Amino acid sequence: MAALEDTMWWYRALHARLCDRLGEAGLPAGAAVLDAGCGTGGLLRRAAAVHPHLAFSGLEFDPEAAALARAKTGLPVGTGSVNAMPYPANRFDAIVSADVLCHGGVQEGAALGEFWRCLKPGGHLLLNLPAYQWMMSAHDARVHNIRRYTAGQAAGLVAAAGFGQVATGYWNSLLFPIMLLHRLLAGRREAADSDVRAFPVWQDRLFFTMTAVERRLARRGLGLPFGGSVWVWARKP
Repeated sequence: MAALEDTMWWYRALHARLCDRLGEAGLPAGAAVLDAGCGTGGLLRRAAAVHPHLAFSGLEFDPEAAALARAKTGLPVGTGSVNAMPYPANRFDAIVSADVLCHGGVQEGAALGEFWRCLKPGGHLLLNLPAYQWMMSAHDARVHNIRRYTAGQAAGLVAAAGFGQVATGYWNSLLFPIMLLHRLLAGRREAADSDVRAFPVWQDRLFFTMTAVERRLARRGLGLPFGGSVWVWARKP
């Protein structure tokens, strides 16, 4: 992850979309934003570059990943679990969490409860989640995912945790047929590797270009009712 998240098409596309959402949230200068489950810091570094007026910090369960994130970003990165976050109530204006609720070590209800507790009233919650439980594959096993979601399931979980103004949808839709074919064929083999890997340059550029086209359509309010990932945008009342 540390070696690829600044260059691989998937990470670049994910980070770009989350940065777009943060921009659309209209947060004031100095607003506190937490990347909950920040991994090795790729999103933190990108978001801080795109939105330098915001105050970013991270939380990561794995000490080695947290150390890499601190070194990569120069930002505060705490070590701890999203199941019991080491922050006071009403601490953050926004919390971003990318592909964390799906992890085997995460308790969905506890984590969402902590996100609600640590957000200020009116604070924004931005989630990214892998789509469709029937898409489980060797990749999920490699990265310790035990859950995948529909947009409706994700909306229900977030609303049940007390959030309002819950909006959900799918992205990575244009590439979904290719993803589906890969998961149904090579991705079902137990010996298959994670999808997190270096792609040939031409393929990486093609895939990223397709996500960029989809991102431009999303800015115009256009999206497809399916995709490889689910996005969630909600607010604490």
